[in-house]
Amino acid sequence: MKSNRREFIKTSALLTTGVSLLPGMSCMKQPSNLITAVQLYCVRDEMQADPLGSLTKLAEMGYTHVEHANYVDQKFYGWTAVEFKKVLDDLSLKMPSGHTVLGKDHWNPNTNDFTDEWKKLVDDAAYMEQQFVVSPWLDESLRSTYDDLMHFMEVFNKCGELCQKSGMKFGYHNHDFEFSSELNGEKIFDLIMNNTDADKVVMQLDMGNMYIAGALAKDVIGQYPGRYGTIHVKDMIKSEGEGEGYESTILGKGLVGTREVTDLGKESGTTLFVVEQESYQGKTPMDCMEEDLAVMKSWGY
Repeated sequence: MKSNRREFIKTSALLTTGVSLLPGMSCMKQPSNLITAVQLYCVRDEMQADPLGSLTKLAEMGYTHVEHANYVDQKFYGWTAVEFKKVLDDLSLKMPSGHTVLGKDHWNPNTNDFTDEWKKLVDDAAYMEQQFVVSPWLDESLRSTYDDLMHFMEVFNKCGELCQKSGMKFGYHNHDFEFSSELNGEKIFDLIMNNTDADKVVMQLDMGNMYIAGALAKDVIGQYPGRYGTIHVKDMIKSEGEGEGYESTILGKGLVGTREVTDLGKESGTTLFVVEQESYQGKTPMDCMEEDLAVMKSWGY
């Protein structure tokens, strides 16, 4: 995710198998447990301007699952959980996962418990029948020292326990710093994986984000088998212009090796694959989502 995404999730603070094939595609039987979802941040401007119309377009494309990126003031895109569930039900959409940043303001060290605000979020996620509550950012203040990070990994574990009571798992979504930054000689990614309980906390591996730091998802998946409950399927190309930056693109068109990584994730037990593309190279976001879904279907997802 690029800087605009980071700013978005900071200020927000806070699975889908297509049932119909696109014209010209061969019929391919899909395993019933595999889900391809679309991260709604991909169409963030459209969701802000016309959330119902945007969700309708995605459903018409063939998406059957979505992942939210907007839970603000106890509402999803302006709807209460009850209202949003009806919107999704009416469109035959399901939401197995969602992004909301777990921050230090959500944990009360005096009571050794989560705030009512965070508990409400978990309750709403359970009402939406989510499988995963995913935090897509770790504030720098929570990882400035080894001890700071270790303390918050205990909060991660406790959040896993909280989610587990409602039949869900807590997840963390990586960016690039987890692979480029170290504490006590260990990469932050490894510290997260080795200091959270596997039965309570999963990693939502973003194969595109880690590529920015020079890390390859195909090498990482095998290091922690069974820990990737969900994977963000994202491809990257070098950004045009000066600098060494990267931006996301149509799946299979970039440098990440998305199909190989996706297949490795499936082999390791991942069943929820979330399409994410944040840059569009002159195309509309909706057109990109349709292309990405076609690619996923052609791969058998």
